[in-house]
This record gives sequence, C-alpha cells and structure tokens, in this order.
Amino acid sequence: MSGAAQAADVTAPKLPEPDVQPPRRRRWLLAGGVLLVIAIAAIAWWATHRTPAVAYVTAPVSRGAITRLVTATGTVNPLLTIIVGSYVSGVIQELSCDYNTRVKKGQICAKLDPRLYQSVVNQDQANLDVALAQLEKDKSVVRYTQLNAARNRQLATRNYVSQDVADLAKSALEQAQAQVALDAATIDLQKAELGSATVNLGYTNIVSPVDGTVVSRNITVGQTVAATFQTPTLFLIASDLTKMQVDTNVSESDIGSVTEGNKARFTVDAFPGRLFEGAVVQVRQSPQTVQNVVTYDVVVAVPNIDLTLKPGMTASTQIVTDERADVLRVPDQALRYVPQNAAPPKAGISRIWVLRDGLPQEVAVVIGLDDDSMTEVVSGNVKPGDLAVTAETRTATAAAVASPRM
Repeated sequence: MSGAAQAADVTAPKLPEPDVQPPRRRRWLLAGGVLLVIAIAAIAWWATHRTPAVAYVTAPVSRGAITRLVTATGTVNPLLTIIVGSYVSGVIQELSCDYNTRVKKGQICAKLDPRLYQSVVNQDQANLDVALAQLEKDKSVVRYTQLNAARNRQLATRNYVSQDVADLAKSALEQAQAQVALDAATIDLQKAELGSATVNLGYTNIVSPVDGTVVSRNITVGQTVAATFQTPTLFLIASDLTKMQVDTNVSESDIGSVTEGNKARFTVDAFPGRLFEGAVVQVRQSPQTVQNVVTYDVVVAVPNIDLTLKPGMTASTQIVTDERADVLRVPDQALRYVPQNAAPPKAGISRIWVLRDGLPQEVAVVIGLDDDSMTEVVSGNVKPGDLAVTAETRTATAAAVASPRM
C-alpha cells in the first residue's frame, strides 16, 4: 500500500466538546449561594445583637451570732513585774538567784563586796564611842564646876572671896553644861552617820522584795555595779505568773467602742491552734504616737494557771465590743448589690434582692449590728433559707464575639 493511502486511513483525533450546563441548573446554584450568604449574615447579626444571659450569685439568709470585734496587736506581760536594783556600788561577790528561780520575800539573791561599807560602819562606831566617852568626861567637869560655883558663892556672901571669883565659877559651870549639851548633839550626829553606814552595808545584800519568779538576770559574779548616776537593774521578778495581762495598742478610730469589761480573745504564735480568753480591765488615757498613728493602751487580763503563756509573747487580740446571738442575718455583699437599671434607694432605706422564681425581687429591710461580714436583719420580708443575691455574671458582650467569615 502506498504512503498516501496509509495517511488517508488514519483517523484524525477529536477535540473535547465544551461542558455546557443547562440554564436551570445554573439558576439553582446561584440561588443556593445567595441563601447561604443570607444565613451567614443572619447568624452574625444574631450573635452580635443577642441579649447576654444573666446568672445570679446568691447566699442564703440564715440565723446565727453576729460579733463586732476590734483587732489589735499586743504583748503578754506579767501582772506585776518588780525591778530589783542596787542602791550602792560594788563588785558582785555572790549570786544565788538565776532565771526561773522561785524566790521568797526577803531572800538574798546577790551580795556585793561589803568590806568597804563595813569599814565605814566601824569608823562611825568608833566616832560614836569617842563621843560617848567625851560626854562622860564633860559630865564629871559639870559636877566639879557645880561644887566650885556653890563654894565660891557662899564665900562671896562672907566676903572671903571677891564677887568676881564667884562669877567666874558660875561661868565655868555654864560652859561645862553647854559642853555636855554639845556632846549629846555630837552623839546624835554620830549615831545618824552610823545608821547611814549600816544601811549602806545592808544594801550590799540584794534581796527580793516579793514572792515570785526571776524572769531576768543582768549580772554575773565579779561584775562591778555602778550606782552613781542611775540605779542599775539587776533582776526582774514577776510576782505571779499564773496571772498575766496583754498590753494592746488600739487605734484611735476604734478606742471609742472599747470599755472595761469587754470580752477579749487572742492567739500567740507559739500555740496557733489555741484561743485564750480574757477581759478588758483598763483603758489607759495616755496616747502613744508612732509615725503619726495614735494608739491607746488597752490592758486585757487573762489567767495562766498552766503557765502556758510566757512574758514577751506577741498576741493577736480581738476585743468583743458588741454581740448578738441567734439573729436573722445576711451577707454584707447582699446589701451592696444593685441590679442594672434599678431605681436608686430612698435615703435611709436599706434593701436586698431575693431570688424568687428565678428573678431578683427587691425587699426593704431594717438592719442592725454589722460585723463586717454579716449584718443583722431586724425586720423585713425575708426568712431563713431565702437566697439573697450578692452578685451577677453575664455572658460575653458583642464586642467580645468574633464575627464569622464569609
């Protein structure tokens, strides 16, 4: 077969026909797209304009105690602390009392070197002995001058001696009597000096003035005690550690509600799980100003039978200024809650919002004691178990909702 014939027999390739859809199908697709856009726009509009849902936070109205407290920080101290010092100077020769030593009144706790003061006592005693001997001598002179004056007086009446001799004898008698009086005064002076020296000698014995317990000792054997300008503190003795007191500092804003007899309770760091109870026994008038903060010392007495409390402990004190038992009460947050678009309350009227049928309902109440956590309800249309609204929560706002994408 020739080449021309073969070329004639080869079938030429066919081109693809264009995909031409029917007009009705295109209209349906266009309508579906428009509906999809409208649906997305509607969803976006609803998401941005819907009203946020509201959830209410509630707390039940209950019955119980309400206690108003004044908080303060204080220090535990013995009821009576005696400062034992030294009136005279010297070297500590003996020491017989130490920390926690139980002492009796008049018991010697320390002793200063007494030799210097003993020598002064001996010297004054010797001076007193000299004065007493001089008095006896002058008394004998008085007796002689009395006889001589009487003799010369009789001789003068008989003109055996001159009147001048009689007068001299009388003068000698008067001088002798004056000397006796001077000796008596000198004896009194020497006795006084001896007494002073004896007292100073007695001060070398440091004794306890009361029955108690030694809580502080500030001396050692061989230490020199100088009492020239200021009496040194040698011991601190607590008279009775079974009776303690807490010296608290109450601010001036709270001192007006604190009175004697108020109950008080406190804790110490050493026993955090134990609550100590006492009573206010004194509200001192003297102010204390520290960094422009004015406080007043309030003394709380507390028993310490088991000697648990130690002097110097820091006490976190709560003073009960007022108390109510078994009263109707609501949380303070319920009195502060106000729904949106609610009318402002009238002056002097308190109100709470009680959740009823799922919606907050306004209830006017008369309130009483407030302890900064709960408030007493004196009267009002509420009862135990009612749910008082304290806050409300809402879903995200329109600004926080992301717009859907086309």
